[in-house]
Amino acid sequence: MTVLWLVLLASLSAFNLGVFLWAVIQHFLNVEIPSSLKHPVKLRFLHCVMLYIIAVGNILEKLRICSMPRFIQSFHDLIVTKKNHNLVVTNMNFGTIPVRLFQPKAVSSKLRRGIIFCHGGGSICGSLDCYHNLCSCLAQETDSVVLSVGYRKLPDHHHPSVSKDCLNASIYFMKGLTTYGVDPSRVVVCGESVGGGILATVIQALFSFPSLPKICAQVLITPVMQLINFRLPSHQQNQNVPLLTKDIIMMSLCKYVDIDLSWKDAIFNGTCIPPDFWKKYRKWLSSDNIPRRFKSKSLLPESPGPFNETAYLETKQVLDAEISPLLIDDKIIAQLPQAFLVSCENDPLRDDTLLYKKRLEDQGVPVTWYHVEDGFHGCIILFDKQPFSFPCSMKIVDAVITYIKGI
Repeated sequence: MTVLWLVLLASLSAFNLGVFLWAVIQHFLNVEIPSSLKHPVKLRFLHCVMLYIIAVGNILEKLRICSMPRFIQSFHDLIVTKKNHNLVVTNMNFGTIPVRLFQPKAVSSKLRRGIIFCHGGGSICGSLDCYHNLCSCLAQETDSVVLSVGYRKLPDHHHPSVSKDCLNASIYFMKGLTTYGVDPSRVVVCGESVGGGILATVIQALFSFPSLPKICAQVLITPVMQLINFRLPSHQQNQNVPLLTKDIIMMSLCKYVDIDLSWKDAIFNGTCIPPDFWKKYRKWLSSDNIPRRFKSKSLLPESPGPFNETAYLETKQVLDAEISPLLIDDKIIAQLPQAFLVSCENDPLRDDTLLYKKRLEDQGVPVTWYHVEDGFHGCIILFDKQPFSFPCSMKIVDAVITYIKGI
């Protein structure tokens, strides 16, 4: 029996070593590290680990042992959350939606600001625990009550479950703001990556509930604002930059909207976009609205490839305005609250932020824009993860805190 266990352990070690070596080779064959990124060795290591976890997850999924998203999510249980003695942290459910409430312990003579937080992770990873320390930091440093929403994720839940959960949790919270010590006139939404894009749609949906308090500000950190034009300058320039490469974007998108991965090239090249659709929305989705300094001379043509009707029928979910808040009409955009938008230079989603910024400004919505030259997608979650934090991580956290304190 001992020999059998030794053989099994040796086999598992060899398997894991082989997969990790494959991940390292794939990283160095495909990844580009821009000169503006600091601590490149650290970033390379993190990306190799990410590729390794995804690869093992895919192998387990093919063997029908465990789905890839569920395997990645199993690592959430390993995350250590820091206890903040200045806060009361309460886990609860709004209906079936798990949420976590962060409330300062100190007595306040007036109602506090409220923050509705929606985490990133592409609906594959990310959790209340993953973003616990960030929400704790926001609650303490801004003296606010923070509600973190633990929306449903893959593999069991696809679009529009995430949007529905965040909307329903927001409505539930806003109906009882004073119960949580929150000033109804000072409610902020704050989201990162897919969470930022979802909250942009939530704000729009809340216009259908006039009896609820109005959101006073939106803080969107490297948000996903559209799933249509993947030939924007930032997608072309940063498609091989960690931690969010083109392959990871396409995999996450297809799983999120429940599209077979074989259609990823049609989505990326735009052959699934009907000509009439592109003609109608080009004014909001094209690089014409991107400042010249973000464009390089080596960019490929932006116009979608030859229209493929079969691809359109298989992937038309991506054209839904519910997951692309950039498509909302001007009259709704004009009603949105002031915004704080964060973009990172080395992020394929950088131009989503720039396009949203332009749309808001064109309709007279006050916008504060914070651009991080040495930033990359997802860096904010590493702000306290020593030794894997980066200077850009803390820059973003500090900028968000400063903005929110000014509201």
